[in-house]
Amino acid sequence: MHRRTETPPALFALAQSQGGLVSVAQHREHGLTDASVRGLVRRREWHRPTSGVLDLRTPPPAGLSVFDHARRRAAWLALLAYGPDAISVGACALVLHGVEGAPLRLRAEAALPRASDRTSRHGIALRQFDDGLETVMIDGRRVASIPWALAQAVPELPRSRGLAVLDSALYRKKLDAVGLERAHDLARGRRGVATRHDLWELADSRSESPFESSTRLECVEEGIPPDVLQLPLVDADGREISRGDAGWRKRDGRWLVAELDGREVHDTPEAVFRDRTRQNLWVSTGAVDVLRFTPRDAGSIAPAIRRALRR
Repeated sequence: MHRRTETPPALFALAQSQGGLVSVAQHREHGLTDASVRGLVRRREWHRPTSGVLDLRTPPPAGLSVFDHARRRAAWLALLAYGPDAISVGACALVLHGVEGAPLRLRAEAALPRASDRTSRHGIALRQFDDGLETVMIDGRRVASIPWALAQAVPELPRSRGLAVLDSALYRKKLDAVGLERAHDLARGRRGVATRHDLWELADSRSESPFESSTRLECVEEGIPPDVLQLPLVDADGREISRGDAGWRKRDGRWLVAELDGREVHDTPEAVFRDRTRQNLWVSTGAVDVLRFTPRDAGSIAPAIRRALRR
């Protein structure tokens, strides 16, 4: 009978900060032998996603959703797989910067200063190092700066995701208007950017979630852009009682407000109660019509708003 191998608490904490992953060098630094790790993998307590990387199957840290944990895992998988010289780039870099809007299934990718003689493996993309690439240090690893990461990611992402990461970078104050323009300049000439130039013009710091960004883009592309984002709603005494995610002025002077309920924001009982109370306050003003949408409504939101505006 084999003696059970205990994971050192410090190694467990390190893995949690790296999307559940550690490198071979890191487990050795924390006192685990290669033989004990092989036993953990054999018993399926740990998993080896690629050579030199171990998945400890840790739960997400407190306050981090399972979706964001999975995104961080992809970013760290690429960094650990290609060693200490690897640089996080593109959408993976944006995730490490704390920018929202990256796809749920994020492709692991990294760059090396001299990657021409290396190849991608196990679905982990190895990119050619960009001349002049600017990096910052995050958790001890080199990560493409926000302007460079946006320039790399937006041309390759679906349009809705591209706008979402631009909006999020502005909303979270990761860059300003000058930085946004620089990111656009860095993106010029990249494959895919020809159909993304307008996203830089549409980017808006008032969009507070990826769902708000994708809905706004859907409406813009259908010819009914919102008149206002984060519409202040006031009561009879002129006091602000809430804000609507997006608003359209109707022909009769009333407002049509779209409430965009992203799953990670509105799915607790407390949040549902607050949303219902807020909607009741809006309707009680007599000047507002409210439509509520969730991500499942994507693709049908603009037609619903168009119908409501015609009524």
